[in-house]
Amino acid sequence: MSRIGRKPITVPAGVDITIGADNLVTVKGPKGTLTQQFHQNMLISKEGDTLTVVRPDDEKQNRALHGLTRSLLNNMVVGVTEGYSKTLEIVGVGYRAAKEGKSLKLGLGYSHGITIDEEGGITYEVPNQNTIIVHGIDKEAVGQAAAIIRSKRPPEPYLGKGVKYADERIRRKAGKAGK
Repeated sequence: MSRIGRKPITVPAGVDITIGADNLVTVKGPKGTLTQQFHQNMLISKEGDTLTVVRPDDEKQNRALHGLTRSLLNNMVVGVTEGYSKTLEIVGVGYRAAKEGKSLKLGLGYSHGITIDEEGGITYEVPNQNTIIVHGIDKEAVGQAAAIIRSKRPPEPYLGKGVKYADERIRRKAGKAGK
């Protein structure tokens, strides 16, 4: 039995969960609303302030979906109450970030600047020119937005220059050995 799938989800006060037809789950909270369609084999039920996911049998697909469904539901509940954020750091001489209105301007050593607009409930915060914080209620969207920013100039192993996650450790390589 899935250890993660068996754990009940505690629904905090102020969060409203609606389970519709074909496992269409809507979670409303203080930070916003998230809606997601889950597989019809999973049995999602709400009793009081707990949410449980039960699988019908031990088929391979149902075992795989059990823990996944529970994790996605928990991420939705946490997202509408606390939200998610990812921090990115910019390393390199002349590399910088700035927030202009609702867009993020990146100077990453190219001949042109890079502009990324806020969309889909994602917001950017730039406390200083070498740090970017991506905020949102959808965990997947926050991770995808941070990955797109990182992909504009991934960190390179020789000097460590580029855009990296704050908790990421870059494996450095030795340069030329010379004589």
